[in-house]
Amino acid sequence: MATFQDVKRMVLDLGLSIKQEIPEEELIVVEDEERGIKNMIVDCEGEILIIEQPIGKVKEKYYGWFLEKNRELPFGAFALDSENKIIVFRQTLRLDTLDMEELESTINSIEMFLAEHGDELLKILKEGCE
Repeated sequence: MATFQDVKRMVLDLGLSIKQEIPEEELIVVEDEERGIKNMIVDCEGEILIIEQPIGKVKEKYYGWFLEKNRELPFGAFALDSENKIIVFRQTLRLDTLDMEELESTINSIEMFLAEHGDELLKILKEGCE
């Protein structure tokens, strides 16, 4: 089973920077702004690894757009945060079978989405801030 230390090493090997670490919660916040990764939460919770990339606040009329885009994601999905205010990209992985390729595929999934839909996403996020 992958440990918190294993996950940290994998994240660094993938070229992500650890922005914040909370060892007692086995949680790190990572980024790689060139790839669109900012404030991504990587959290070891028991037997699973939770990865959440905040996307931003959007108007409710765009929820359907994100649900449709879920079909395009090879890994992970869009969801609302626990307060139903922020759209997040979320993926859960099993720690007992976690390997570098699986973690990299998750990162690549959100990176690919951001590259393909970045312009449209920026317009949606800008409207959500108004």
